[in-house]
Amino acid sequence: MITTTIFPGRYIQGYGAIKRLGPEIARLGQSGFLICSPTIYGKSLPAFRDEVEKYVRVVVEKFGGECCDEEIDRLHRLAGEADCELVIGMGGGKVMDTAKAVAHKRNARLVIVPTLAASDAPCSAVSVIYNREGVMDRPMPHRRNPDVVLVDTQMIVEAPVRFLVAGMGDALSTWFESESCQKKYAANMTFTGDIGSMTGYALARLCYESVLEYGLMAKRACEQHSIVPAVEHIVEANTLLSGLGFESGGIAGAHGIQMGLSTLKETHHYLHGEVVAFSTLASLFLTDKKRGVIDEVFAFCESVGLPTTLGEIGLPDVSDSELTKVAEAVLAKDNPIYNEPIPVTKEMIIGAIKAADYEGRLRRRI
Repeated sequence: MITTTIFPGRYIQGYGAIKRLGPEIARLGQSGFLICSPTIYGKSLPAFRDEVEKYVRVVVEKFGGECCDEEIDRLHRLAGEADCELVIGMGGGKVMDTAKAVAHKRNARLVIVPTLAASDAPCSAVSVIYNREGVMDRPMPHRRNPDVVLVDTQMIVEAPVRFLVAGMGDALSTWFESESCQKKYAANMTFTGDIGSMTGYALARLCYESVLEYGLMAKRACEQHSIVPAVEHIVEANTLLSGLGFESGGIAGAHGIQMGLSTLKETHHYLHGEVVAFSTLASLFLTDKKRGVIDEVFAFCESVGLPTTLGEIGLPDVSDSELTKVAEAVLAKDNPIYNEPIPVTKEMIIGAIKAADYEGRLRRRI
């Protein structure tokens, strides 16, 4: 068996790290095409743009709102007209995925500046492509990971705390899914058919341990817009450790169930990590985890405010027919549920979702 482990070229994190953006771009080229969210364009960009332009020429374009082929093509054309050497993505997950896709099409160097710690997307070599209506279309693998991922924790704590907590929900799945892939000898997310290395699995485990250890402290500090070591640890877990763990270790049941639940439009009002958190709980029942593990994960989710019931992801009165639709989507070809080391049936998926929901509701009444 061949193992493959992949990393971003450089990961930089800390308070005021945005001051390093100019020098980091200059290491890679003399001109950058910066794609940023409208919020960043209007609020944050003026504070550091002049400093960046002391080092490199920067052309700025606002993101159009959806990571779809039409938006990627538009930005690819503008980047070509600007004749920039590298692409910079600054904002949330869809901005970053769009920047990755534009850099891939231009075969350009890439700098990612996440302004939220809401997912493990920043470090990866894949974009999730949607259609213009916001329905997921396909993953788009890329030639390489970002050359630089730069995370300013001052930006992170200024965002609503819900995003940091959602990132913990995404990170919470990393070890359980990597562990399943390890047991199954299932391929990781390098799109080469290779399996994970002991490094990838170990980082996935460290991600889980870090989230449990520092998550509640980080949430409380973030509510006060304060940066303490726990915040730095959680930002690193949500962004770097979870990114390395899912990509080099692999994904399995939690994201498989999340994909199924996302076929119900009611869940679209919730963040990716929030739906993944509940899906992780369901996957614990699906894979027959020990009672102590189930209690540990439920207690953590309750402590930071992650969903533990279907009602908390918009499905308080979900019907059996809707759950059947979810299960059928989970069992679709290429769903990562098949990376679980056990045979999975429609009835098992529905049962696991119901068991997690019942557990969550029961614990609320105790």
